Amino acid sequence: MLAQLSVRDIVLIDRLDLTFASGLSVLTGETGAGKSILLDAFSLALGGRGDGGLVRHGQAQGQVTAAFDLPLAHPARAAAAAQQLEVDGDLILRRLQMADGRTRAFINDQPVSVQILRAVGQELVEIHGQHDDRALMDPASHRAILDAFGGLASQAARVADAARRLRAAEEERAARLAAIEAARKEADFLRHAVEELGKLGPETGEEEQLAARRQAMMQAEKVVAELNEAHQALSGHASPVPVLSGAMRRLERRADQAPQLVEPGIRALDAALVALEDAAGVLEQSLADAEFDPRELEQTEERLFALRAASRKYNVAADDLPAVLARFEAELDNLDAGEKHLDALGAAVAQAEADYVAAARKLSDGRRKAATALDKAVSAELPPLKLERARFITEVDSDPEARGPDGFDRVSFVVQTNPGARPGPLMKVASGGELSRFMLALKVVLADRGSAPTLVFDEIDTGVGGAVADAIGQRLARLAGKVQVICVTHAPQVAARAGHHYLIAKEPVAKTGAIATRVAALEARRRQEEIARMLAGSTITEEARAAAARLLDGAG
Repeated sequence: MLAQLSVRDIVLIDRLDLTFASGLSVLTGETGAGKSILLDAFSLALGGRGDGGLVRHGQAQGQVTAAFDLPLAHPARAAAAAQQLEVDGDLILRRLQMADGRTRAFINDQPVSVQILRAVGQELVEIHGQHDDRALMDPASHRAILDAFGGLASQAARVADAARRLRAAEEERAARLAAIEAARKEADFLRHAVEELGKLGPETGEEEQLAARRQAMMQAEKVVAELNEAHQALSGHASPVPVLSGAMRRLERRADQAPQLVEPGIRALDAALVALEDAAGVLEQSLADAEFDPRELEQTEERLFALRAASRKYNVAADDLPAVLARFEAELDNLDAGEKHLDALGAAVAQAEADYVAAARKLSDGRRKAATALDKAVSAELPPLKLERARFITEVDSDPEARGPDGFDRVSFVVQTNPGARPGPLMKVASGGELSRFMLALKVVLADRGSAPTLVFDEIDTGVGGAVADAIGQRLARLAGKVQVICVTHAPQVAARAGHHYLIAKEPVAKTGAIATRVAALEARRRQEEIARMLAGSTITEEARAAAARLLDGAG
């Protein structure tokens, strides 16, 4: 419930702090005292439309703060927590209105968007007036209201779940069908590609290996030519070995004649011949190691070029060709096996559809029973509100083809204000006063079934008096036994039934001479005096005071 409302610098309100309690609270005062200003300020804190004109003249900004005392499990806390807001303790909504039209919103002193503030505010308060088009007046909410009244929340949840499963089954079947159709259009290309890539047999990493092998063979071809030339220099017809061998043999024949001169030369020539022989052996071994089949180079190049051509053709890296082949094979498999799979998906859709229709029909039956009960309950509230000739009708129109998460029912509240008249929507058929009384009857019936914890009624008793005003007061009091009710009223019969009475008046501000709206909580004597004023007008008589006392006594 609303625990406290603080207003700063909004129109005629300079500074105002109000504490509210449970039950029925009424706000009374002369016309023009500022009751509408107070409601506009409250609406601003709940996410209502901002306007720079709301800021008190001469001030840069105004501010409204509303604190709510709520159970831990209240939906408003869940809505705030879903936005990662801290929700411990009271839930405090605050709105700053700048004179230039800008606004800022806060929940528990954490900045939020106006949309979030409004979403949380809608869980906390419903404001109803003669020309209000929200809450019960909004046809979009009638289905949810009927479900809440009939206790159909669990059935509605099952329908929503069945609708989700049906949508998922339909989407899966549609996706599979689209894939099959796409595969059919490309079937010839896929078969050609699979055949071509299958013959090629690409392997991941193969291109790099082939390129390295080709490079090695091309380099080896150049090296072998140099090795052959070196080997020919040592072992060919121009080899120095025969010349050196002949020179050494001639020196050996002269060794006995001058050994000191000849033997060093012989040893040197012998070492040179050994070294040349070793060099020739090394070169021969290198040639043997470098030996390759020229056909291998040709084959390697053909394979490498084939891989690269396929890479260009399918616009992927050569290493991705195996994945492309696997994907094309899978698409062909989908095409070949798709019809069977599509049949299974079609069966799943049919089953999901049957489940949805069964759940939706059960919910629809429950809604029709709830509609009958709601019409009966609301009709019982109408005669004391001087609507004895009127009828309240809950229309449930079902279209099994219009399937959605809420079922296939369209629910609307219509009224017939006079016998023989054509029933129509509340907002179009009922007059301002009738609309307020229809709305009150509905709220009395629906109070403990999904209502916001705080209900605000703005002059719901306009245009009525006597017994009708007393009936309105009785119903507001009954309603206040289940939720907090705040009512702006001009009817003394309504004010007498309140548990808390606030007087709104305009007073001059000390020293400045400016006018400001003030709100005072009335104790018993002042409350009787205010009800007497409401009965008598500007001149309060003893008869009016006595009548006020009787009203208060009669209200208990």
